Amino acid sequence: MKGLVNKLVSRSLSVAGKWQNQQLRRLNIHEYQGAELMGKYGVNVPKGVAVSSLDQVKNAIQQVFPNESELVVKSQILAGGRGLGTFKSGLQGGVHIVNHDHAQDIAGKMLGQVLVTKQTGPQGKVVSKVYLCEKLSLVNEMYFSIILDRKSAGPLIIACKKGGTSIEDLADKFPDMIIKVPIDVFAGITDEDAAKVVDGLAPKAADRKDSIEQVKKLYELFRKTDCTMLEINPLAETSTNQLVAADAKLNFDDNAAFRQKEIFALRDPTQEDPREVAAAKVDLNYIGLDGEIGCMVNGAGLAMATMDIIKLHGGTPANFLDVGGNASEHQVVEAFKILTSDDKVKAILVNIFGGIMKCDVIASGIVNAAKEVSLKVPVVVRLEGTNVEQGKRILKESGMKLITADDLDDAAEKAVKALAN
Repeated sequence: MKGLVNKLVSRSLSVAGKWQNQQLRRLNIHEYQGAELMGKYGVNVPKGVAVSSLDQVKNAIQQVFPNESELVVKSQILAGGRGLGTFKSGLQGGVHIVNHDHAQDIAGKMLGQVLVTKQTGPQGKVVSKVYLCEKLSLVNEMYFSIILDRKSAGPLIIACKKGGTSIEDLADKFPDMIIKVPIDVFAGITDEDAAKVVDGLAPKAADRKDSIEQVKKLYELFRKTDCTMLEINPLAETSTNQLVAADAKLNFDDNAAFRQKEIFALRDPTQEDPREVAAAKVDLNYIGLDGEIGCMVNGAGLAMATMDIIKLHGGTPANFLDVGGNASEHQVVEAFKILTSDDKVKAILVNIFGGIMKCDVIASGIVNAAKEVSLKVPVVVRLEGTNVEQGKRILKESGMKLITADDLDDAAEKAVKALAN
């Protein structure tokens, strides 16, 4: 869903380049965790319980839903498109509405299985938990989200009186129905702001005053928990005239981890790219991409330029990897381990401009990495800056078969050529 929101507000957000979107490091939590968090802030959510085994499913059905004739069984993975996804076992759909008696059977077919959606890639993600929810009688479905907007320099509430489908489709079919309400980050949300949102949602039966309070509670959650995005699709009206967050997606600012310890304890590393998890443990900035040339660079700007020039010469970068300005030999070794763990990487380009980062430290790291990691792909190295001569000497005396380059353009060209050979 995050990608859909970004597309919708592309006119409001100045996002320069696809990789920058991918680079943003934001905590993503499961639906059941988001529902529990919203409940703590007084937001209406369906009754539900997360389970990870068939015994837990059985107990939950008996104890939590003894009188429900139907239940919603939702696979829990950190990716959108679950309802239209396909399990590698052949089961269609990661969200099912079933009779009370069939809930255990369908949950058993989900747990431990790999679900593939349009957002997971062909590898899919393993379903370790399912979320059992009461089936609500919905009479109206709407769309609601809060994001951080660069243009207004603060939170922006986006709402549409139609929902339940992708925001891309809503933006294409009903652009006039989408409203945007910027919130003054210093003053906070006012009754007038919340009323504008509710008027844009145009609920059919829900009490207007109660709906305004729900919007204010959602904003309070967004603000107090350092959210970067809160998306509810659908925000629904029930037959009992309640406004309910029937499905939600929440992201949180990683820079706030120090003051949101309880929320960040919810992180599920089993759902993340293991390379990114390994990089974070040694304070490296790594984002996996789909190319074949692994990149190790110091500085985000230089990393961007390196990736661009690789593309210019006909290659494709396999990652964004910034070792920063003060990396140690150990971090360089770990960086090489991460790069070589990617089977798609057929060549590695090291591009270092030594300022605070010293070229001899990088060179020693490369040599030590070669001792620990079996380098089976060509490595192109471009070093420039502080202690560059010492760095080049270390590499030369190591006896390693490296391809050296004089500048960035030369390095990218040689990396693409090495890949072809």
